[in-house]
Amino acid sequence: MPVGATLRDRLKFMVDHQPFIERALELAARGAGFVEPNPMVGAVVVRDGAVVGEGFHERFGGAHAEVNALAAAGTAARGATLYVTLEPCCHHGKTPPCTEAIIAAGIARVVAAMADPFDRVAGGGFQRLRDAGIEVEVGCMQAAARRLNAPYLKLIATGMPYVHAKWAMTLDGKIATASGESKWISGPESRRVAHELRGRMDAIVVGIGTVLADDPLLTARPPGPRTALRVVLDSRGRLPAASHLARTARDLPVLVAVTDQAPTSLTSVLSELGCEVLPLPRGERGIEADSLLRELGRRRLTNVLVEGGGAVLGSFFDADQVDEVHAFVAPKLFGGASARSPLAGQGRPRIADAGRFEVSEVLRLGDDCLIRASRLPSSDSIAR
Repeated sequence: MPVGATLRDRLKFMVDHQPFIERALELAARGAGFVEPNPMVGAVVVRDGAVVGEGFHERFGGAHAEVNALAAAGTAARGATLYVTLEPCCHHGKTPPCTEAIIAAGIARVVAAMADPFDRVAGGGFQRLRDAGIEVEVGCMQAAARRLNAPYLKLIATGMPYVHAKWAMTLDGKIATASGESKWISGPESRRVAHELRGRMDAIVVGIGTVLADDPLLTARPPGPRTALRVVLDSRGRLPAASHLARTARDLPVLVAVTDQAPTSLTSVLSELGCEVLPLPRGERGIEADSLLRELGRRRLTNVLVEGGGAVLGSFFDADQVDEVHAFVAPKLFGGASARSPLAGQGRPRIADAGRFEVSEVLRLGDDCLIRASRLPSSDSIAR
């Protein structure tokens, strides 16, 4: 929108453009799990008020959304408007610049939801289009576009992946009984959705306590579009050689994060079994979340699922690194002062300091309920 646009102008802008940007966002979401670390992008070509072409970024390294939409539109793209969820790229990466395809197709106007903060784009795509005589408008449904690509935006801004915290709990907020039992709190429908979530992740993180108690495999069943790196926070290198994780490490990647407390006699065995052993600095309460996330971000991992237990989930929360929560709530009650809750660690001493989240979805899953919530941006957040 032009600077100084009137309220009437803004309303007309939204009425005219919002349905097509909404459709582009729907298309973009289809790329979840397939395109990372690239952003999810959708595009719609409109001529005389009618959609003549659609497309989205379908897989990492494949054609971008704009190119797919223009191909679908063919010659009808000349003189048309291109609606896109993110600023078109203007650099050579795994594919040629989308700006050049847009110019060559004869597009007259581009309406984009938001700019791309990637330093090789960052306004350059819009400028290239304007230099070619194409009208450019930016900002329609920008908040929705930012929510869609929050993981990409965090990775670009901080160098660290987006953290999903997942747990199953009872109505009284317990993830295990006082004796430590936790299988199964949630029902089969919830577990199916949890596996679908795993299948979109780049990494799944648990603590060694969870491994020793449950011996998990930490895979998505059935497999999803991504194969997650299975990460164990294991300061002293106690991962058993007979565990599911160690025994499958040559087939599916396992990273064991240790500190200087882990003896070489144990870490060498894990390495021989195919695990990657990653030494990290030791904090007051073991491995610090930030240290792990910086390393995973260096590897361009975008979405990380932290499954627990409570000490691990609490450490990520204490580090202010929980971006989204997936809480599966079962209609059961455990009670007991010593029964475990999802977040251990230090926590927040005052209500005013509580982590603030916005509920984005509530789903009924059999007898259970899934609550999804995303962290609300602060004044200095990347999502402002």
